Amino acid sequence: LIGRDARQRNEIYRDLLFELRQHDALAIGLIDICLWDLAGKLYDAPVYELLGGRRRPLRAYASTYHGDRVGGLDSAQAYADFAVRCQQMGYTAFKIHGWIDADPGEEIATIHAVRDAVGDSMALMSDPACAIATFVEAVRVGRACDEAGFAWYEDPLWEGGKSFHVHRMLREKLQTPLLMSEYLRGLMAHTDAAIAGATDILRVDAYQDGGITGAMKIAHVAEGLGLDVEIHSHSPAHRHLMTALRNTNFYEMNLVHPDPKADTSAVNTYTNYRDGLDAIDDQGCVYAPEGPGLGAQVDWDYIHAHRTGGAVYER
Repeated sequence: LIGRDARQRNEIYRDLLFELRQHDALAIGLIDICLWDLAGKLYDAPVYELLGGRRRPLRAYASTYHGDRVGGLDSAQAYADFAVRCQQMGYTAFKIHGWIDADPGEEIATIHAVRDAVGDSMALMSDPACAIATFVEAVRVGRACDEAGFAWYEDPLWEGGKSFHVHRMLREKLQTPLLMSEYLRGLMAHTDAAIAGATDILRVDAYQDGGITGAMKIAHVAEGLGLDVEIHSHSPAHRHLMTALRNTNFYEMNLVHPDPKADTSAVNTYTNYRDGLDAIDDQGCVYAPEGPGLGAQVDWDYIHAHRTGGAVYER
């Protein structure tokens, strides 16, 4: 709030809702993921095996950083060029995160430019990340996804999925499957959204939705309703989770960028595990780690070298 015009109450209200949409109940997931890691080490088995899965290739998609205004992803053509580069690397799917200060015209131009650049062989997705201000604009962008044959249209509306009514109306006006629920938390909210017809595909995140335990519950609800569930962002836990699920399609390599200095996807705190733009094989796939538990060894030297503070707790 520092530096804001205190008279702009409506803008501040909207901005606070936007910033807070991600951060509810995160501690539950972090604890649960640790417990699954411990269970795998106790039984000397990878988490995906405890979940009933078997190691298999996970088809990855390049999920871009949000648009820049100078350099990088600063135009529809820049997104198109980056999509072609990802396609040449082996990716078979690509997701556009547009500009936070979204202009529907820019979003629509980018949707068409990327499809024209990569042809029909690449699965494409659009994720405005709740940056579209009005229902009318969300419909316009969604119809561009229809025209370009996109695999899904994700969380376009500013309110973050809290209104099932408006998302059901949006679904009724579009052909492209709607993916919504990244900003809902937990089993009951995801179940209600699906039953209310507010989404075609459920989004789940073990770190945000009650851990691997919570994410599996949501995935099973989706399966019972005949829906797919797509896992949000990359991590060892999410590779294990996806490996054990039938009703899921893609592993999100998030957030990639054409400039290595701006590419946050490759920040790595493990010694034997890596995500990042170039972490796929020549088929555009990744695999779950094979060791006990999560199978990813924490690089404590890296963490201690980059820490900015901390505390020591003793029993």
